[in-house]
Amino acid sequence: MIKVKNAESYLKIKIADADVIKKVWETFKDFCKEAIEGEEDKEILFQCGVYDFTGEELFHFDFVRQFTVYEEDEYSRMEQLHCEFLFKPTDELRKLEVSEWSMDYDDINDFLNHIENLQEFKIPLNLKPIKSEIYQEEV
Repeated sequence: MIKVKNAESYLKIKIADADVIKKVWETFKDFCKEAIEGEEDKEILFQCGVYDFTGEELFHFDFVRQFTVYEEDEYSRMEQLHCEFLFKPTDELRKLEVSEWSMDYDDINDFLNHIENLQEFKIPLNLKPIKSEIYQEEV
């Protein structure tokens, strides 16, 4: 079983040969269904929009899996594993902004299908990002 501390390296190995966003998404979807040690609920987030987190306005297209970490049965922290793609904002991308959590759906497959039908998902899917990154951070 995958441990939270190994999730980032595990996903990076799985995605290593994925050269387009569609392939990363397919791998990420499979990863969303895998069990993580100590995980009670699957917490998956799809978010996108134009933000200036880096000091420069960029369109962020982000698949996230969130983990609630317990140590000795006590809540410790939350961590998020991101598959993030960055784009130069265009007029079309500036119109796109969404934040959808899997916990708002009865079933993980319903959530994933819903995401795939969003215009906010479909439009950037075939574009070439200026940067992509997989990283895990405490939130």
